[in-house]
Amino acid sequence: MAAEAVSGDQRVSSVMHVRCPDRLPEETYRQVLELLADLSPVVQALPPTAALVELKGGLRYHGTDARHLGEVLRVRTLSRLGIDVRVGVGPTITVATTASGRVDAPGGVLAIDPDHVADWLGPLPVEALHGIGPKQAAALHDYGVHCVGLLAAVPPATVQRLLGGRAGRVAADRARGIDPRPVAPRALPATTSVRHTFAQHTLDGALVRAALLDLVVQLGRQLRHRGQVARGLTLVLRFAGGASWEKTRRLPEASAHDDDLRTLAYRIVDAAGLQRGRLTGLVLKGEDLVDADKVAQQISLDQAREDRLVAEAVSDRIRAKFGPGAIGPAATFLRVS
Repeated sequence: MAAEAVSGDQRVSSVMHVRCPDRLPEETYRQVLELLADLSPVVQALPPTAALVELKGGLRYHGTDARHLGEVLRVRTLSRLGIDVRVGVGPTITVATTASGRVDAPGGVLAIDPDHVADWLGPLPVEALHGIGPKQAAALHDYGVHCVGLLAAVPPATVQRLLGGRAGRVAADRARGIDPRPVAPRALPATTSVRHTFAQHTLDGALVRAALLDLVVQLGRQLRHRGQVARGLTLVLRFAGGASWEKTRRLPEASAHDDDLRTLAYRIVDAAGLQRGRLTGLVLKGEDLVDADKVAQQISLDQAREDRLVAEAVSDRIRAKFGPGAIGPAATFLRVS
């Protein structure tokens, strides 16, 4: 069904929901978000691989309908990024998201006209409706409610008894195509990464730890130079044969200090339980970056820590004057026999 053409009518399908391929690299996902920003300034990132777009302003600017903009997006992602996307368009978030879920992989565009929402939703299985989880669908099936049309016909009070108060109200509304939520602009949290590639496959735990410590120092220096702190860390281990292992953990407090980053990075690598895995490289990412001046800093009563922070600041000044290689952690100078 085609999206309603642009006109003075306020009833227009202007919400776009985009599903990218599973396990999409974060860098590519960010590029998809940039392509969406070319269509409309109102983009809501839904990591790791989806996004919402409010196209009302974009429709007027581009002088076309939302379905056509969905096709434009597919062409651009295919030609520039080499990936296809599934695009749903509707008058609400629920309709658009449900529509994108009905598009067969690898990609396509399904746009629902506002006047046809009830007819389109009605025959769908209840589990296809955005927001209905497996447990809710099972409860509805037990009472003979197998399609969205039947769910819409059941009195809201009955749905509330079946699914619970708030969940029942939301499900009853969404089955009728009612969803007042706006698309809320939200960028993907900023990240930065550093990486190390081993000259040869390594099983040596000491070498791995030394390389990780060097990455911690690089990452901390990069964050402090940019005036940012990280709320989390992601460690990626790359193995011979192309396999990889990835783990993300939150920091107790946002930080850019080597001490804090090192402690968490070591905990993550210890959790990997490396034994005989032949490593080819490491990637360390600072996640959910924010400006350092926006984060409250707790006064430390640990004099040893305060001394290390002073030494860290001095090291930063030395590196800034003489180059990043002027100072390095002692553990990174392990000799390979």
